[in-house]
Amino acid sequence: MYDAAIIGAGVIGSAIARELSRYDLKACVIEREEDVCDGTSKANSAIVHAGFDAVPGSLKAKMNVRGSILMEDLSKELDFPYKRNGSLVVASRDQDASLLNKLLEQGLKNGVKDLRIVEEKELKEMEPNLDDNIVKALYAPTGAIVCPFNLTIALAENAADNGVEFFLNTNVEKIEKDGDHFRIETDGKPILSRVVINAAGVYADAINNMVSAHKYHITPRRGQYNLLDKSAGNHVSHTIFQLPSKMGKGVLVTPTVHGNLLVGPTAEDIDNKEGVNTTGDGLLSLKETAKRSVKNIPFNEVITSFAGLRAHEDGGDFVLGEAEDCSGFFNALGIESPGLSSAPAIGEYMAELVAEKLSLKKKSDWNGKRKGILNPAKLSMEERNKLIKEHPEYGRIICRCESISEGEILDSIHRTLGARSLDGVKRRTRAGMGRCQAGFCTPRTMEILEKEVPMSPFDVTKTGHNSKLIYGYNKRV
Repeated sequence: MYDAAIIGAGVIGSAIARELSRYDLKACVIEREEDVCDGTSKANSAIVHAGFDAVPGSLKAKMNVRGSILMEDLSKELDFPYKRNGSLVVASRDQDASLLNKLLEQGLKNGVKDLRIVEEKELKEMEPNLDDNIVKALYAPTGAIVCPFNLTIALAENAADNGVEFFLNTNVEKIEKDGDHFRIETDGKPILSRVVINAAGVYADAINNMVSAHKYHITPRRGQYNLLDKSAGNHVSHTIFQLPSKMGKGVLVTPTVHGNLLVGPTAEDIDNKEGVNTTGDGLLSLKETAKRSVKNIPFNEVITSFAGLRAHEDGGDFVLGEAEDCSGFFNALGIESPGLSSAPAIGEYMAELVAEKLSLKKKSDWNGKRKGILNPAKLSMEERNKLIKEHPEYGRIICRCESISEGEILDSIHRTLGARSLDGVKRRTRAGMGRCQAGFCTPRTMEILEKEVPMSPFDVTKTGHNSKLIYGYNKRV
């Protein structure tokens, strides 16, 4: 019997797990995919919103601002990439620039610090590649960029190191209330828990509707992106937003913490909760829309395109808390943008609710520190040579585009909640994320997985389930 079972190992479920691990309880996370960060959390804008565009008094506003405040210290505790680069919401000559004042007022009400309006001359000095028609912007110095993979994985690793169990490749099929606990039927063994926390992303409505008469409905909102090579990474230095619409914050152009340039997302409401395919029309629209705010974007340097889904709940706000008609069942539902920014605050908030429900006490030996995978590129030449002498695997480069060594890949496999697929290695190390998009390093990474997990070459997958890469021999020696 568990005290708490969290459904979903994205950034929200992992943040809740990490915060709950502060308490003396038995907790688990149930995830249908083969790895953490394998759903919505892996495909987003990778930014930490300052908190000016959420409606004052909403849960989005409260969680966004609190999450933004927590994120920098969290990045130091858990050792994941974070950079406070600031953001700009830009307005052109033919737009109603007074909307910037509305965003400014909202931001001040929400408690966002240091917001101000920037006029054309200063603005063009800050960002020379803004479109010539841009004349004014709202500047938020507290806006930031982050690595969503490392953030989510770091939260999950730290939770696991503090005693939370993770059941991966486990799909929830049914939940029933049985007296003072829940019986969670999965495609494996049933799981019993006193409390259930629903953090199932685009499927959170289906999970809620299994146990509550208050039915929710989530619409998957697809966002398509272009990721450009590092040679384009300095095209802008701030995160550039367009004036928001009813569908969201518009197409942004932003540097990433790894030195690339990211353009997106589109906003398309679809019916398919697995609809993460890109489309020709969507990517064409993305390029045309981005040009309205930033000129001369070198789209010939796109190295990959991808799409993610936002869990848009009909009410438009986050749904956080205990279901009124089902004691012990908690929702973290409808977590769309600014969900990534809000994750630390949502984890904190939800854990406090559960701790109060179960009368939990905090551990005396909780460890909130986590060390990420060693990056030899951050070492001095002397330190690097010493490392390679002691551990030669750090001198064998597997991914040439990102200069990722065998040592880093080995670490990604053998650490807590280690990688078991190509995408698992990629999200932990960036092997395969460079210009050739895994064209050269895939065979060698597969060999390392085969040996170190260990597994048959026929069982190596791109991202779990049926995404196997080898199905037979073309010849035998």
